[in-house]
Amino acid sequence: MQLKKYTDYGLRVLMYLAAKEDTKRATIDELSGIFNVPRNHLNKVVHQLGKEGLIETRRGKNGGFLLAIEPADIRLDKVIRRLEGDEYWVDCHKPECAIFPVCELKHVINQGKETFYDFLAGYTLASLVSNDAQIREFWGTPIPVTIDKD
Repeated sequence: MQLKKYTDYGLRVLMYLAAKEDTKRATIDELSGIFNVPRNHLNKVVHQLGKEGLIETRRGKNGGFLLAIEPADIRLDKVIRRLEGDEYWVDCHKPECAIFPVCELKHVINQGKETFYDFLAGYTLASLVSNDAQIREFWGTPIPVTIDKD
């Protein structure tokens, strides 16, 4: 299983906001430069994080965004489920699988998925930024990221 880039970017945004020392609002341009991620991708992610109530967004001259919830209260399993969409990992219906009624694959994969999320439930956003001072050291230079043109 591989997380979507969308989810990766969402987690980066949340980590950035949690590790910031000041209460100044972050901007899309700021994050785009730091993470070397296209603005339009970040706009979509930030919009959803706002809709989910994880960040507070403000438009306009003094606009930007901040965390709306304490990092210790943001569980990773919930964030990843929201950003990934809670879809089945095996699609038995497109095309329709001939052995669907008797196949055990869907059950095994779904059990593995739930085990994955149960594991993540033990971690919060605060768990990811316990080394916030070290994280901030890298913010002066963009993090090397290869951007696919998709």
